[in-house]
Amino acid sequence: MSDLTSDLASLKIQRTEDPNRPRPWRTVVLAVVACGAAVAAYVFGYPLLEARLFKMEVGVTEIATLSPAQASVTVTSTGYVVPQVISKVGTKVPGRVAKVLVKEGSVVKAGDVLAELESTDQRSSIAAANARAASANARIDTARANWAEIEQQVKRNRALYEKGAIGKAVLDDLEARARSLEQSIKAAEAEAQAAQADVKPLRAGLEDHTVRSPIDGTVISKPIESGELVGPQMSNIAEIADFNSLMVETDVPEGRLYLIKPGGPCEISLDAYPGKRYRGQTVEIGHKVDRAKATVTVKVKFVDSTEGALPDMSARTSFLSEELSAEAIREKPKTVVPAIALREHDGNKFVFVVVDGVVREKSVKVGPPFGSGFELIEGPQPGTRVVSNPPPSLSDGQRIKEKGS
Repeated sequence: MSDLTSDLASLKIQRTEDPNRPRPWRTVVLAVVACGAAVAAYVFGYPLLEARLFKMEVGVTEIATLSPAQASVTVTSTGYVVPQVISKVGTKVPGRVAKVLVKEGSVVKAGDVLAELESTDQRSSIAAANARAASANARIDTARANWAEIEQQVKRNRALYEKGAIGKAVLDDLEARARSLEQSIKAAEAEAQAAQADVKPLRAGLEDHTVRSPIDGTVISKPIESGELVGPQMSNIAEIADFNSLMVETDVPEGRLYLIKPGGPCEISLDAYPGKRYRGQTVEIGHKVDRAKATVTVKVKFVDSTEGALPDMSARTSFLSEELSAEAIREKPKTVVPAIALREHDGNKFVFVVVDGVVREKSVKVGPPFGSGFELIEGPQPGTRVVSNPPPSLSDGQRIKEKGS
């Protein structure tokens, strides 16, 4: 009985919580917080990690210099200044250059001497041929003198024969000798003609040793130097271009070709002179499509003076819907940053400049809207390549990959 009483006494209700007892609700809360932290890390941290470790693919545009005529532009394309009249001067005969009379930049007329080849051998051959011709002419004179003398004797002896003073044989001998001398004259004349015929090609060959300009123009390459060997297979004396024939050859996308009309007005700007513009006119549309680039070459002539333009200069051509006036062409062009390249933070605008596959954040100050962008008051120079529609995760110093590259 006493044992039962003690067992019943040991049965008591625990009124205080055991600190080591597991709490299921706390485990659930901790699991939810951990999942939330993981999701937040993935959403916000992964793009930053990806931006640092991987190249982000972005579109690229550029800051451009645009003129007030931009409102009437239908197509803009790039190309190069190309002379339509050009000559790579060579020689007709092989030889060694004795003298060069021009230098790069020299302005020449058609027929001006550019260089002279060594011609000592040619002149010696001409002198020998002239000597042979002179010798043949001397034999002609001698034969004619002898023939004239015999003819006189024939006349006198014919009179004596008619009077019976001499025999027939004497007269026949003289007449035979006269005929022989007459044939000698013809032979000497033929020899002289042959000698003169030898002189003509030799003199023509000597003329070929003098290299002349075939066109009016300017020497645009460094001429050959004295002492160098040249020949018919080497067009290496000089390269001459007629600057009056300069045109811009530009590649127009095939899908925009319908906007180009022969005789239509254009505006030409050269990369070498960003602040200068030229009026142009479409003169020829190519007859073949470049399948690799899906473009057609269009030739544009300069309406104004080509002063400052040089062969192979890069040129940007804007095809216009209406012709520019003289006043409009003199208006100062504006530097424009595309609106799609701008980003703003704390009221400050900036762009991402692309430099060797890396973006750099550059602050800009913009003015009023102009076309599809804004006038750039302060910022990168025209031609600078910038990211278009930069994603929010893009940051300074990040490596990028251009779309389509």
